[in-house]
Amino acid sequence: MVYDNRSDFVLIYNGYNPPRACLKGSVGLFCILYIVVNFETIITKAGFMDYLSELIARYPCLSVCGDSIGGAYEILETAYRMSGKVLIAGNGGSAADADHITGELMKGFVKKRRPPPRFHESLSQITDDKTADSLASRIQEGLPAINLANHNALITAAINDIDGSIIYAQQVYAYANNNDVFIGISTSGNSENVYLAMLTAKVKGLKTIALTGASGGKIAKLADVSVKVPETETYKVQELHLPVYHCICLMLEEHFFD
Repeated sequence: MVYDNRSDFVLIYNGYNPPRACLKGSVGLFCILYIVVNFETIITKAGFMDYLSELIARYPCLSVCGDSIGGAYEILETAYRMSGKVLIAGNGGSAADADHITGELMKGFVKKRRPPPRFHESLSQITDDKTADSLASRIQEGLPAINLANHNALITAAINDIDGSIIYAQQVYAYANNNDVFIGISTSGNSENVYLAMLTAKVKGLKTIALTGASGGKIAKLADVSVKVPETETYKVQELHLPVYHCICLMLEEHFFD
């Protein structure tokens, strides 16, 4: 059992969150069983369950990452509030994760993220009403993010002309602006191209986040915040990375969009 002092709930290993009162006295077991059967009703009555608490309830092993996940969210929330963007890099499956994160940030995740009315008004001034209505009804607000693994011509040019280890560092150097954030994803924490990109990001004044396995490697030592999921086998690390970044993206969407 893990107590979470941010709410009136406790985190139970099976993933359910009874009020503390239900754990006291002879009715404790009955209350827990009642909550297991009526979990959705209990949560509805309680008002809400924040995404981080829900993540840890579903993946109890990630309780060790609670503070670092919160820290990563704070860095990203500040960056977006200050009109910054996010640069993300990884290799192989981690490059796919970078793509996944970009997709969740750049358009609606669980919300529609309708653009403000002025977008439709401005469209109406430069095109016909049908086109303006159609585009304004489909476009969604986004949080700017770039997966650095997706620029094939630039990457292959860097590999051919300079050195493959700087494929991400070169892009960070060119893209970086004030208030931007770099996220480096590496299951071992030792991917050389991600490490060099993080070094470049630090010199350029960016906040940095490492998403790694349990050891953290050298990027975890360099990053402002390191989320080190408690696994070492590559595929197991990746399996835990997904719910972590889903949680962060959900929290950002909840904060910035009605």
